Amino acid sequence: MAESTGLAKVMMPVPDPHPDVFDVQWPLRVADVDRTGRLKFDAATRHIQDIGSDQLREMGFEETHPLWIVRRTMVDMIRPIEFKDMLRLRRWCSGTSNRWCEMRVRVDGRKGGLIESEAFWININQETQGPARISDDFLEGLHRTTDVNRLRWKAYLKAGSREDADEIRDYPVRVSDIDIFDHMNNSVYWSVVEDYLYNTPELLTAPLRVTIEHDAPVALGDKLEIISHVHPPGSTDKFGPELTDRVVRTLTYAVGDETKAIASIFAL
Repeated sequence: MAESTGLAKVMMPVPDPHPDVFDVQWPLRVADVDRTGRLKFDAATRHIQDIGSDQLREMGFEETHPLWIVRRTMVDMIRPIEFKDMLRLRRWCSGTSNRWCEMRVRVDGRKGGLIESEAFWININQETQGPARISDDFLEGLHRTTDVNRLRWKAYLKAGSREDADEIRDYPVRVSDIDIFDHMNNSVYWSVVEDYLYNTPELLTAPLRVTIEHDAPVALGDKLEIISHVHPPGSTDKFGPELTDRVVRTLTYAVGDETKAIASIFAL
């Protein structure tokens, strides 16, 4: 696995064939695509969540490890996946610690579309709502696809300020956005990205990396605002030396003075 370099990290390639890579297929449906027929980021992340649940059940740990929260999801849209395609999703572990892991999902379309993703998942104790140790037998299965066993959390993004924002706009939280944990579901954060891309369609003409880091949950009734910034080339060393030559856009999800999440968008 390539060493992490923050936002510009190289994702672990799929170890294929490998008996511990979870491999499923399902069709791309009308609710998954935008007006042009492209698989949307919010729909892709729903699929990423769903295959995670399916793999947990397949491995036999759905009852003992039922609650996970995602701290970061990185999604590369390499080539758009289009309507009426058949999706092949492969999921495997790319790094672990005792209480969290990084899980890779590769989504292939039969017509050549490709989305790569990696998510940082934390195992949660239902009673304390804090990080919980992953059982040894679960870790044994995860370790079969990676030799990274001392994974540490490091934030890649910092919140943007209101003072120098390019735009600040409201994003109403709907009842249908709230999931079983009484928080705005992870995939809804990606709906904000889709709204942003609608107004910046030029970003979709090249491979794109979008990363979202979560700091705190959004609840029903929160007055959520999206604070947008555009960082031109030469000012983007804060995101890592590999990104100083390109535009990096950020979206800060804020409720009052509290940052709930931060997204970054840039061309690969």
